[in-house]
Formats: sequence, structure tokens, C-alpha cells
Amino acid sequence: MQDNTIAVDTSVTPAKIEFSESFNVAVPFIDRHLDEGRGDKVAITVHGGGQVTYATLAEHVNRAGNALTGLGLSKGDRVLMVIKDGPEFHYVFWGAIKAGIIPVALNTLLKAKDYAYMIDNSGAIGVVYSQEFAAEVESAVKQSRHKPDVVLLTEGDGESLAKHMVSARAELYPMPAAPDDECFWLYSSGTTGGPKGAVHAHKDMPVTCIHYAVGILGINEGDVCFSAAKLFFAYGLGNGMNFPLWVGASAVYYPGPPTPDAVHEVIETHKPTLYYGVPTLYAAQLKAMEKKTVDMSSIRACTSAGEALPPDIFRRWKEKTGLEILDGIGTTEILHIFISNPPGTVKSGTTGKIVPGYEAKITDDDGNEMPAGENGNLWIKGDSLLKEYWANPEKTAATLKDGWLSTGDTYFVDEEGYYVCCGRSDDMLKVGGIWCSPVEIEGKLVEHPKVLEAAIVGRADDDELIKPEAFVVLNDAGDANDELASELLEHCKSGLARYKYPRWFNFVEELPKTATGKIQRFKLRSP
Repeated sequence: MQDNTIAVDTSVTPAKIEFSESFNVAVPFIDRHLDEGRGDKVAITVHGGGQVTYATLAEHVNRAGNALTGLGLSKGDRVLMVIKDGPEFHYVFWGAIKAGIIPVALNTLLKAKDYAYMIDNSGAIGVVYSQEFAAEVESAVKQSRHKPDVVLLTEGDGESLAKHMVSARAELYPMPAAPDDECFWLYSSGTTGGPKGAVHAHKDMPVTCIHYAVGILGINEGDVCFSAAKLFFAYGLGNGMNFPLWVGASAVYYPGPPTPDAVHEVIETHKPTLYYGVPTLYAAQLKAMEKKTVDMSSIRACTSAGEALPPDIFRRWKEKTGLEILDGIGTTEILHIFISNPPGTVKSGTTGKIVPGYEAKITDDDGNEMPAGENGNLWIKGDSLLKEYWANPEKTAATLKDGWLSTGDTYFVDEEGYYVCCGRSDDMLKVGGIWCSPVEIEGKLVEHPKVLEAAIVGRADDDELIKPEAFVVLNDAGDANDELASELLEHCKSGLARYKYPRWFNFVEELPKTATGKIQRFKLRSP
């Protein structure tokens, strides 16, 4: 095989994948399309903005890679990305990879303290960010102990990556790499301590594209992809970037918050064929469609991940649009969906069946496999599994065992072989498809001068979607009232990402605890 190539045998199930010995993944995702005659085809459309062809994409990827190296970044250095969905995300991500630099895409909803932690944890040499996130990023750089050498806006007046790209060369030879070499990171939230850097290899993105995007969704060059989930998520990274680039399709981006009205406008304007959402958004869209008819006729498949899809949302969506939602589960650690409902054989209320190319097992706490119908811990194995958690050997050893990943989810397999989610195996909350720690929210509440203690648990809203619920012990019980609840909500908004805000406040005299003083959150959860 030539360098930077992949051989895929689809005559067998799962598809057999072979990588060349030297393999920089930017070549098949970016450069290949010029060789295959797609230079003039639109690769990216930004709603309310412009379009980028595959030829322009390839040129700007090269310029970005050369600009980063010209600024002093070299092979193995990390560059943190706090970048909105759009062409600039591609330029930095793929330009870095092609140059041998490690891009680290960060959640754009976070606060300065979160970014400061990631700057310190990663030891990043560079930080590139969109203007919209300047206040938090620039504050984070000031707070961080480690000081990156390069801190740049993507574009705009003054010093920016775009300015350096103008004078950078438009040709870039791909840095030699092996399929298993470190390629990029995504940060995954943890139950304790700070977020964890999930280190992924060059081979991981093609594996998810071949097994899920092609194998399950049947994605092809004629598709137009629109993902409500943003590119910094593993889910959104696949949906909105990797999948369309893999087959030479097109992607549509909406840089702002994915409200129902905005999503419907994008769908009606750009006519995507594949729509990737999350349960919270599907519920909000259904509510919006009670007052306004939306043309969904272009869409051939809808997917959902991030949290379990309630059967009622599936039912109402199908009644309203005629479309099934293909629910599935993926993790940052394995990069994308590994269990999914297949098109045409969806079983509502389940996560689906194992995606060919992956393996699953359900075990008790001692590692013994559970029989069908019995709950246990879900473990996954596959070739897109992370290499390690950065600088966290203890967590790596606890999560990865003999090539298997502990997902932290409780599941059982029904009589038809469909996997059914029973919730998390710990106290982490998944809100709007994003993991958040109750400890972080509790810590913010306790900062308020009237709060003595606080506990956060997950509670299902009217659409059966999990949101944070607060149980608060006050210094003075006489202060409890609706006005204080509103004050605490505003207090949370000052330091937490919006999906972490508590939706309900309960004032209680005490919190249930163990003999050693640990809060027993399970006693606070609604039955």
C-alpha cells in the first residue's frame, strides 16, 4: 500500500480495515478529495455565511499548518481549540494534524477556570480561539500556571491566525505518522477532579466512519449533514466533520446555540439529508412544531445520542415528521456510536444493537458476564478506543482492561438482542447530552453566603430528560423562599455553563449522609 492510504473490504461484516504503515489521517480526509476530482464541490456551508469548496479547504488547511509551525509549534505540541463551528475549526484541526501538531478541541460553553485547568493539564504550546469566547479564554490564560507561547484569535483585527495564514505557504507535506500514533485529544468530564484528556490515534476517525457512518447510516457523497451537536463533542465531530469528509459529502454549520427555531431554519434553508440531534433538542423541536409547520422532507435519517431517548419523544417525532430517530450510545473514549438502532428495525426505548466492528459485554462488579435480561456494567471494545487518559495512569488503568472500556453505564440485553440503558453507574449527570459533575454545581451553590450545604441529583422533566435538581440546606432556614431560589439560580449563572444550572430548588433541613459524612444522593432522587 502507498503511504497514507486505507484498504477497506466491505465484502465481510464487519468491514475489514487495513492501514498503510505510514499514515497521516489528514491525507484521506482532506488531500484525497482533490485527487478524486472534488476540488470544486462545496464541503462546508455556514448558515448566514459563505461556502468553502474542497479545494479551498485543502489550501487553508495547509496554510494553517504552516502558520502554526511558523509560530514555533512542532511535532507533538498541543494546540487548544476554543473555536465555533465553521471552516476555521477545520483549518486548525486538520492543519495541526497534517503538521504533526496535536489539536485539542475544547467545549466552547465552559468558563475561564475550566480552560485554565486544561491549559495547565495539557501543557499546551498554543491556544486558538474565536472572538465570541475571548473573555473566558483570555481570562483563563491569565489564571493558568502554564503560559502557552502562542495565543491567537482565529481571525479579526490585530494578531490572528488568519493573518499568519495569508503569508504561509499553500503546500504542506504531511508529517509522517503511524496509524496508532497520537493524533488529537478530546476532554472528557470526570466524576472527581478535573476533566480527562482522551488521547486518540490517527486510525480512530476512519474506524468510526467505516463502521457507523457507512455501515449503519449508509452515508454517501450525495448527503448533506447537519449536526445540532457542536464539533467539540465527539458526537458532533463525527456527525458534522468526519463523516461528510470521509465520503466527500457536504456539511452545514450553524455557529450559534441550536435553538428549535434556528435548527428549523437551517433545515428548511439548506435541505440536509442527515440530521443529528439529541433528545433534549428533539423535545424542544416538537414543542415548537405545535405552533409552526416545518418542512423536514429533505431528511432521510435522524440520529440521537448523548442520553437515552425517551420512547414518547420517539413516538411523537415519528407521528409529526414520519421519520424514525436512530438512538445510539457513544463515548468520548471510543469517539462515536458503538451501539445503535439500525434503520428500519428501530426498537423504541432501547439503544439498539452493537455496531458491527465493536464488541460489548455486560458484567457484574467482579467482571463476570451477566445473562440476558440482567443488569450490569457495560464494557466496549473496538479499534477507535482511546490510547490513554493524558497524564492519568490510574484512571487509564481503572477504565481500560485488556482492550475493553468500562463505559460507566448500566445496561441489560433484552430477548431480541437490543441493549437497554438503565442509567449511570455513578452520580454523574448527562444534561442535554453533556456530562456534568454534581460536585461542581454543589460547590458553586455553597459559594453563596446563605447556603450551608447542597446536593445535586438528576431529575426527569416533563419530556423524561434529565436535568439538575438542587437540595439546599441554608444557614438560616427562615431565608427559604422563591426569591432566594431565583437568586441562587443567578448565582449559578455567574460561574457555570448553562446546561449545569439547577432547574428545581428544594430547601431542606439536612442532607442524607453516610457515617463518614458522604452525601447519599440516591436517597434524594425521585422514585
